[in-house]
Amino acid sequence: MDIPTTGHDPVLLPEILEHLALKPGAVAVDCTTGRGGHTQALASAVGASGTILALDYDPRNLEFAKQRLEGLPVRFFHANFSELDAALAAAGISEVDGILADLGISTNQLFEREYGLSFSVDQPLNMRLDPRGRTSAKTIINSWPEEKIANLLFQLADERFSRRIARKIVEARKQSPINTTEHLAELVRSVVPHVRSKGRSVEIDPATRTFLALRMAVNGEMENLERLLKIAPKFLKSGGRIAIISFHSTEDRLVKQAFRSAEQTGVLKVITSKPLVPSDAEISANPRSRSAKLRVAQKP
Repeated sequence: MDIPTTGHDPVLLPEILEHLALKPGAVAVDCTTGRGGHTQALASAVGASGTILALDYDPRNLEFAKQRLEGLPVRFFHANFSELDAALAAAGISEVDGILADLGISTNQLFEREYGLSFSVDQPLNMRLDPRGRTSAKTIINSWPEEKIANLLFQLADERFSRRIARKIVEARKQSPINTTEHLAELVRSVVPHVRSKGRSVEIDPATRTFLALRMAVNGEMENLERLLKIAPKFLKSGGRIAIISFHSTEDRLVKQAFRSAEQTGVLKVITSKPLVPSDAEISANPRSRSAKLRVAQKP
């Protein structure tokens, strides 16, 4: 596929700007600045009198965003969104008007060899987006017990062939270590049938869910999201909004439940009764946006 000149196209951008509704002079946080697409638009919305705090746990993308957004009212922090409280403390800010988190990965991360995320290009089996992380996908695949691998695939990615895949992985690594994304993908494809995406003519690669679950486990994505959802509301001003873009059902379910729970206790008010999804035009221009879902809530 063609990679955008910035390495990534921000998804649901008009919807984000409309629902965060940031005014000139506002202060907001982009918890996942990535290549800076959303951040740039938020900075334009708040203007020179406002401030955007840009967080990302990938230092390579953060450095790219710094150069791209030079001159805009943006302050950068190498931090996971679960470290929102520490970043705000470092910035000397106690409350903000808006919080955005895009839970997807940047397009460039899929194709750059250092990340080891792609099953369409042979790469070292890594998947750490933050070099501070200690556990790589290679470690999980080559050392975890079969049952633990199976549970990971089922719980994080709803992989119904999880036990079959785990058994194949353990059998294969007895012969030689599984060190590359291509080797792992071939093993998964050998035991999982091809399926077609619902309503679409394209096939989903059988390795998709395995790679998704491993990336989530390596980067602690669900634990980090749980913490963000727990701490974020207390940093919003009255009337401030939080917007979260998810890309698969496990994440979206967690966001939905957290927002509903916060609404029941009066902490937040849900703005989007149903998640907002990309338009046909956006999906046509950026096929990777097709699974994006945006949920928004506001602090009373």
